[in-house]
Amino acid sequence: MNERQHHAVYVISVFAELAGVHPQTLRNYERSGLLNPQRTSGGSRRFSEADLAALRRIQELTNDGVNLEGVRRIMALEIQLAQAREQLATLASESRSHVEATHRQYRRDLVPVQNSIALFIEAQRRRRS
Repeated sequence: MNERQHHAVYVISVFAELAGVHPQTLRNYERSGLLNPQRTSGGSRRFSEADLAALRRIQELTNDGVNLEGVRRIMALEIQLAQAREQLATLASESRSHVEATHRQYRRDLVPVQNSIALFIEAQRRRRS
């Protein structure tokens, strides 16, 4: 997600209205560790677009019958999976770079072994003749 999606702009009443939930539901989700809104210096909650996406995922899972602890675990696993995929993509890219660098270092003047043996045998025959 980009920086803009994490910019907390919504107060709890506006965010609750956007999401179609009661502000108390948002407080419960925060207590459960499902939402983590930013706080102003005065302690007021501020929600972002990323919080709205998380809330939509919470609603989707609870509508499917998952309890809040299950939602918390699923969302934590989804974050871990996203991080693992990102790490895998980075490692795959680094691996490709290393393979390409290795290929660039190959000496182009070397003759393959099978051709070298044939040339050696042919040279031996000429000397004997």
